[in-house]
Amino acid sequence: MTPFIFAAAMAATSPLEPGRASARIFSQGSMQLRWYAPRSTDGQEPHTQDEIYVVVSGQGQFRRGEDLLPFGAGDAIFVPAGIPHRFEAFSDDLGVWVVFYGPQGGEHD
Repeated sequence: MTPFIFAAAMAATSPLEPGRASARIFSQGSMQLRWYAPRSTDGQEPHTQDEIYVVVSGQGQFRRGEDLLPFGAGDAIFVPAGIPHRFEAFSDDLGVWVVFYGPQGGEHD
């Protein structure tokens, strides 16, 4: 049976993929569920799919384009495909679920 509940504690111990700063936990179709826990700096580049971050632990500031806003555990953050973004001034315990989904280039209304 394919798992359908994913514990953050398990995800936090999953190995990173070569060349990636996150661990793939589950995928189906165009959707990927990943665990991301940067340390000291966040070197992300814009992604080709829309994404949602769900903050499990930690706090800090999140930059999306020109906007810089505070975030904390329990927050969800949406980033459209192609938009520069990163976590800034974040605590050492930052851990987030990342969901990539939809077509390359993002979904458009």
